[in-house]
Amino acid sequence: MSSSPKAMNLRFPDPEQRAAIEAAAKKEGVSMQEYILSAAYARATAVEEAFLTAFRDSMTFAGPAFAAEPSIVDPSAAQREAERQARQALESGEQGHAA
Repeated sequence: MSSSPKAMNLRFPDPEQRAAIEAAAKKEGVSMQEYILSAAYARATAVEEAFLTAFRDSMTFAGPAFAAEPSIVDPSAAQREAERQARQALESGEQGHAA
């Protein structure tokens, strides 16, 4: 086996598209492969940043709504105890079987 990496398959169905990418890569002083990979990385990074920005905005908007209703997210002590007893009953087989 060869230890050198294989080159990307750079076939383009549109000759104008290939020429445009070749020209852009040449202008940047890099290979077509490097130019395409850099563009793909930049696009992925931009998408990630847009997602994170939207997520932060969502948290800023929704955070106070969750803080206003802590009982929905944080059950009361009585509810936790009832859940514990129900789980214990299920685990010990005390629960009846459905017919």
